[in-house]
Amino acid sequence: MTEIYFIIVAFLLILAVFDLFVGVSNDAVNFLNSAIGAKVAKYRTVLLVASVGVLLGAVMSSGMMDVARHGIMRPDNYSFHEVMTIFLAVMVTDVVVLDVFNTLGMPTSTTVSLVFELLGGTFVMAMFKMADNPDFVISDLLNSDKALSVIIAIFVSVAIAFFFGTVVQWISRVIFTFNYKHHLRYTIALFGGVAFTIMAYFIFIKGVGKSPYLPSDTRDWIMGNTPMLMLVFFVVSSVIMEVLHFLHVNVFKLIVLIGTFALAMAFAGNDLVNFIGVPLAGLDSLQDFMANGHGNYDTFMMKSLMESAKSPLLYLVGAGIVMIIAMATSKKAQNVVKTSVDLSRQDEGDEMFGSSKVARSIVRFSQDLNDKVSQYMPQSTKNWIEKRFNKDEVILANGAAFDEVRASVNLVLAAMLIVIGTNYKLPLSTTYVTFMVAMGSSLADRAWSRESAVFRVTGVISVIGGWFITAGVAFVTCALVCTAMRFGGFVVMIAFMLLDIYLLWNSNRKYNKKMKEEKKDDVFRLMMRTRDKDIVWDLLSKHVSRTQSFVTRFALEQYNAIVDGFCNENLKELRRCSRALKDEQDQLKKFRRKELLAMRRIPESLAIERNTWFHLGANSNQQFIYCLKRMLEPTKEHVDNNFNPLPQKYVTEFEGMRRQINELMNQAEQMISTNRFDQYDYTLATADKSKEQLSLMRKRLIDTMQQPDFNNLKVALLYLNLLQESQEFLSIMKHQLRAANKFLGNRI
Repeated sequence: MTEIYFIIVAFLLILAVFDLFVGVSNDAVNFLNSAIGAKVAKYRTVLLVASVGVLLGAVMSSGMMDVARHGIMRPDNYSFHEVMTIFLAVMVTDVVVLDVFNTLGMPTSTTVSLVFELLGGTFVMAMFKMADNPDFVISDLLNSDKALSVIIAIFVSVAIAFFFGTVVQWISRVIFTFNYKHHLRYTIALFGGVAFTIMAYFIFIKGVGKSPYLPSDTRDWIMGNTPMLMLVFFVVSSVIMEVLHFLHVNVFKLIVLIGTFALAMAFAGNDLVNFIGVPLAGLDSLQDFMANGHGNYDTFMMKSLMESAKSPLLYLVGAGIVMIIAMATSKKAQNVVKTSVDLSRQDEGDEMFGSSKVARSIVRFSQDLNDKVSQYMPQSTKNWIEKRFNKDEVILANGAAFDEVRASVNLVLAAMLIVIGTNYKLPLSTTYVTFMVAMGSSLADRAWSRESAVFRVTGVISVIGGWFITAGVAFVTCALVCTAMRFGGFVVMIAFMLLDIYLLWNSNRKYNKKMKEEKKDDVFRLMMRTRDKDIVWDLLSKHVSRTQSFVTRFALEQYNAIVDGFCNENLKELRRCSRALKDEQDQLKKFRRKELLAMRRIPESLAIERNTWFHLGANSNQQFIYCLKRMLEPTKEHVDNNFNPLPQKYVTEFEGMRRQINELMNQAEQMISTNRFDQYDYTLATADKSKEQLSLMRKRLIDTMQQPDFNNLKVALLYLNLLQESQEFLSIMKHQLRAANKFLGNRI
């Protein structure tokens, strides 16, 4: 029987490695987004700086492991078997919950997931124990204070971080402006001094100063002389910043890199418990049971977990190395970083989120409030502020989402808020603070224009909602898993282990498939990163060509599928077409917006010349979808109602016309995809002849329908609709081919 616990602990340790990968994929956004978004250094350099911070923070994190041991549960009132059941339920739930959020590209909180999983598992186990033994009360089994403090921290950190992010960034922008390199002479020393003092406090007081590896007298001296140390740091760093500025060193880059190091260290120091705290607690429990339990797994109480953790240095260093590898290799980490960076970037681009009613109401209220405040502000003041916020002067590195001023504010302010929260014993989540500071600073920088505000607000609401959903999902899921394990015993435990492995494999497979789909739009990302207008034009023409050629192929495939579904009464195929058309219509809306953004970045002469043809081509793409829907809807209804099938004579009559339409569409697709329009006139002329033939077929059908003895009027009307829409289908093809020829052919 004891062997099963060895398997459970081994599984917990294996899941700890997976959890490190998954958790770092989620939390890397906390300390990477500012440096990556501002392009202060190469990606490898940013990763190197963050890696050093992660490794140092991991080594100093052993004191945080107590959260998993006795931060939520009262282990002295639980047996070894009950504790292992809770730990296994927590880890099984944690990996899956975090992996789902990462796959969706949504930053969430590993702190909240761990605490609420522990709370859910412990709560349901406490209910069972109180039912079995009425002498127990909830306070004997559950420490609810920790969970309550985290819930409060969610509300507090979200509101405070967003508010101060907005205010501090607004003041910083008024001081430095977007043309910040011209306003550094008298301000950079003070700004740099404050920033480095905050970082020093963050690193040395909160990190190194509390390390269990420092002698106690050294820690006491640091804590006792903190004000003097901070004053020295401020004076020395201010002087150094001014000297570096005169030596033409970019002080903002130094601030951002040191801030990245500080937040990475804090993340590893505070959040490592979220990933390996439970497995190490499980290992300690097994060791205690093997030494003192005498095989009584149902009665041996886990009083040893009430003691503080003594995590071996080797485990902490190993965990730090795994985190570094995950940070450097995880595609999901890059996806979560992309979510945060995209929501805070200065320029317009591909919006990841749509609009929502709540977001529209918030944007509308904000605009009305801004208009009312402006009415009472002197015109001279408004003009001065507008001059300080002149975005035409913005200095952005090539491909950067925002400038170095905002990146510095994001990191310094996030570090300061986390320090303040820690001093007041408020467990602020690094995820909440860093994300909401970034959102507040982007709002202050007017990055949320009227064209993008509703999408950005929807994104922020979605992310915040995801944080709250994390708590509920983690609590309920872990409670259910723990209940199943308690009643199902070892068989259910093993089943959940296998299920967890399968879910991770399946999630990774789906994510890889999703990434392959997103890689198809690499051209757009290149367009938005480059500043060379000629290169943008070259990339845009490739993007438009690829979009239009794909739509032509797609439209022809769906056209044939609709005709086949009508002729063969295949309702399943018609329903598949309906879903495909809806998905493609949504995709075309996104592509059109992307291409329109790129059109604004090409040379002005080309934009004026090709603008009309770009919109004609984009409209033709949409018209294909509308035409196919008009063809599909009555056909699907007809087949779904089991009305009379299309007579064979009509099927035979239409087959020749269908072949002509296929040939013409294939010719058009070939010309668009290759940008070689040598058959342009021939294809248009042939399309006109085909349309004339369709007109004759329509006339013959209408004449036949007028005869007194004609039957099957419903199916005849449906066939008439097919002929009419086929004519329109060819007309749309002509418009698209003409637009492609003018936009893509004979390119300058």
